[in-house]
Amino acid sequence: MHLGTLLHLTGRPIRHEFRLPSQENLLPPPNAILVAPLSANTLNKWAAGHADALALGLITEAIGLPIPIVALPHYNTAQAAHPAIGRSVATLREAGVNVLLGPDGFTPHPPGESTLRTYPWQAAIDALPTPR
Repeated sequence: MHLGTLLHLTGRPIRHEFRLPSQENLLPPPNAILVAPLSANTLNKWAAGHADALALGLITEAIGLPIPIVALPHYNTAQAAHPAIGRSVATLREAGVNVLLGPDGFTPHPPGESTLRTYPWQAAIDALPTPR
């Protein structure tokens, strides 16, 4: 999606690069953060505290702020079998992130199959707090 389109839809500037501490933050604080679709790579980097991209930096920092965070994974069963995935999910849950994994959220699919058509967006939306 083009940044101009997002600006039109949201009425807000779109941050896509890190800002310097001396630069004004033009965005209001969020009521909640939804991380979706959450890849296995981003899941593991986030749980390890990486902040090498803007999105990772924002969600890594958000764990230390009073902001509800919902994460809806999207990866396959082969990736889910890697021991780092379970540790990463546990780490994020211990940090207060609502990771929607399992019957009421996302269930990993076999390699080579896409579940984006049946991706449980509504589960993520339902898990977000009601706007104030």
